[in-house]
Amino acid sequence: MPRRVKCRRVGHIPRANCFKPAGIPGYELEEVILKIEEAEALRLKDLLGYDQVRCAEEMQVSRTTFQRILVEAHRKVADAIINSKVLVLEGGNYELHGHYREGRHKGLYNDEEEDDKGSDL
Repeated sequence: MPRRVKCRRVGHIPRANCFKPAGIPGYELEEVILKIEEAEALRLKDLLGYDQVRCAEEMQVSRTTFQRILVEAHRKVADAIINSKVLVLEGGNYELHGHYREGRHKGLYNDEEEDDKGSDL
């Protein structure tokens, strides 16, 4: 039986969740799904310039796991750019600021304000 996937810690969820090539209707394009934790790996390593050890610590994963996440993120972004595909940011197995809650990106994230809304249903 495989091990459960551990939640990855995410410090930022991008405002936009879809990027597409200009000039081509969306219905003609294939989609590439970039998980939220993959976007976080790109943010930490490529945007903020952290070394791999610090990135792994920030996401609370091992260095080898971080490297796998980053390689997959690079592959997906390259596929979307080179092959003119829509890049959709969603899903994954992540937490934001240490609290678990089902999120709009089909992952897990912190939303303390909405904790009370679930009891009204």
